[in-house]
Amino acid sequence: MPASPRLGGAIPSAHAPAELDPLLLWPALGLLFFGLVMVYSASIATAEGSRFTGFSSSYFLIRHGFFLAIGLVAGVMAFQIPVRFWQQVAPWLFVAGVVLIAVVLVPHIGRAVNGAQRWIPLGPVNLQPSELMKLFAVLYAADYTTRKLADMDSFRRGFVPMAVVMLLVGGLLLREPDFGAFVVIISIAMGILFLGGINARLFGILFVVLLLAFIFLIWTSPYRRERIFGFMDPWQDAFGKGYQLSHALIAFGRGEWFGVGLGASVEKLFYLPEAHTDFLLAVIAEELGLAGVVGVVGLFALVVQRCFAIGRQSIALDRVYGGLVAQGIGLWLGVQSFINMGVNMGLLPTKGLTLPLMSFGGSGLLANCIALAILLRIDYENRSVMRGQRV
Repeated sequence: MPASPRLGGAIPSAHAPAELDPLLLWPALGLLFFGLVMVYSASIATAEGSRFTGFSSSYFLIRHGFFLAIGLVAGVMAFQIPVRFWQQVAPWLFVAGVVLIAVVLVPHIGRAVNGAQRWIPLGPVNLQPSELMKLFAVLYAADYTTRKLADMDSFRRGFVPMAVVMLLVGGLLLREPDFGAFVVIISIAMGILFLGGINARLFGILFVVLLLAFIFLIWTSPYRRERIFGFMDPWQDAFGKGYQLSHALIAFGRGEWFGVGLGASVEKLFYLPEAHTDFLLAVIAEELGLAGVVGVVGLFALVVQRCFAIGRQSIALDRVYGGLVAQGIGLWLGVQSFINMGVNMGLLPTKGLTLPLMSFGGSGLLANCIALAILLRIDYENRSVMRGQRV
């Protein structure tokens, strides 16, 4: 049997299955199931104290477990779909995402919580289109860049069409408002364009323009300005605009090296708002200490590293679309987890972004699981191609 020039070994039978990447699969599953444990720990007091939960301490555990099961089933189904199919439907998925974001803003359809209208009620669950839009943005931006590779040096043909659709999405997201999702989706689109070979000088100019636009959006929005001032000195108004951050920092301080013990957090007892969603990492820090936080950061770093490694391998095999999707997923998980961790640690202003793969939220878990399944499919097809098999 002839040796494979790429793998340096024998080519297996055409019917032999290509294995999955264990350095991606197990860390991702570890984050998903560790998130289930920590959501339960962080939400017990909230569940027991809310009349909407029936005063059941396991309310959020049951819902998160249900969402996780749905996400894993959807992921298994998504893994069966060839990458070329995702490329074919990417524009239509993107259009569907834009429609859903627009529907959220329709009175009496979209549901408002804490001043933000981001959800569509679907019986016992709520759909958050902006979470699905992150996945659709990855698929669409990769497809657009693949089709426009020859025009990446052109401002008019390479950048303007993508900028127009992203401005449309951004405008809808800012109406909700969901500034965090806006930042993540713009980062995905710009990152994939950069990886696709957009002119470096043009990219630098656009980066500066975007930075100035973000500053303008923050400065012209009173509540965003308050968050910036609260971030700069949370102790100046610890019971007002600095409340969330000050209690997150207290949680980190109490955790020290190895934490106060799983389930023993004090901050989750109605002191730290959104403990099971936006500030889950603070609860991890308090209960498991620096060791727990380093473990979570390490797992995320490994998942993101594998995204980019799979992407580079796919591009080297002349499977450009799959490569850009893999790297786009890495950008998504990396940027969102970095922002969430930075907010929890007081390194970034408070922003309503969940921790991917871990925080409570059905739409986010569903999008994350499907994204991981597509990533595993890209790796599976890469390995099949390297074995000389057709995909």
